[in-house]
Amino acid sequence: MKITILGSGTGWIRLDRNSPGYLIEVDDFCLLLDLGPGVLKQVLRAGKKLEDISSIFISHFHPDHVTDLIPFLFATRYNLGYKRSSPVDLYVAEDFAQFYHLLNTAFRNWIEPPEGLLNINLLPKIKKYRFFIGPFTAYTSPVKHNPESLAIRLEYKTKSLVYSGDTGYCEELVELAEKADLLIVECANSKDLYVEHHLSPEDIALISERAKVRQIIFSHFYPHSERINLDLIKEKFKGRVILAEDLIKIEI
Repeated sequence: MKITILGSGTGWIRLDRNSPGYLIEVDDFCLLLDLGPGVLKQVLRAGKKLEDISSIFISHFHPDHVTDLIPFLFATRYNLGYKRSSPVDLYVAEDFAQFYHLLNTAFRNWIEPPEGLLNINLLPKIKKYRFFIGPFTAYTSPVKHNPESLAIRLEYKTKSLVYSGDTGYCEELVELAEKADLLIVECANSKDLYVEHHLSPEDIALISERAKVRQIIFSHFYPHSERINLDLIKEKFKGRVILAEDLIKIEI
C-alpha cells in the first residue's frame, strides 16, 4: 500500500497544510480518503489525474472533509480534457442521501454526473461493518464526532491501515485499529486548547498503545496542535511516529 498525504491540515486556511485528504494506492487502484477543499489540486501535484481516482471514502460531512466533492462531480460533466469512462464508487454514511439531495438542490443538478459514472454506497453506522473497496477488505465503525462520522480500516494481503477521520477518544477506534500496521489519526487538540470530539497527542498515544498499532501518522493539525512533544508520546508508544506534511509518501 502506498499512502500520499494530500492534506495534513484542517478548515484553517494555510499555504503549508491543505485540508484533509489521503491517497491510498494498490497497483492501479486509487482510493481517496476524504476530499477537503484543495485536495483535487493536490491529487494533480502528486502526479495523478482525476480519472485515476477509483473510489472515494468520506468520513463525515464537515466542509474541510467533503467540499472538493462538489468540483469533482462537476468535472464529470465536462469532456474538455476530462473524459471519465468508468464509474467512481463513493462510500459514505447512510445520512448522505439527504446531504446529496440538498447539494443538488443548491447547484440545480450541475453536480449530477452523467448516468453510470457514480455509484453511491451507503454505509450503516454499526461497529466493524465489513465490505469491499476494490482490492481492499474494509471495515467501518462510528466514532465520536458528528452523527455520521465513520473511521475506516483497510486490509490488503497482510497489511492494514486505519484512518480515524475526526473523532474524540472512543473504544470504537481502539477496536478498529487493533494491531494495524498504520494508524492515520487526527491531532486537533493540544494541552493549550482541548475541544471535545477531537484528539490530543496523549489521547493518540494511549489509543495506539491499547490497540498495539505498529506506526502512527499524526495529522489534521491546527497551528496550536502541530508542536508535539515526541518524548512524551514515546513514554507510552514504542512504535514509529510520523508527523504528517503535505505530499509526503509512505509505504507499508
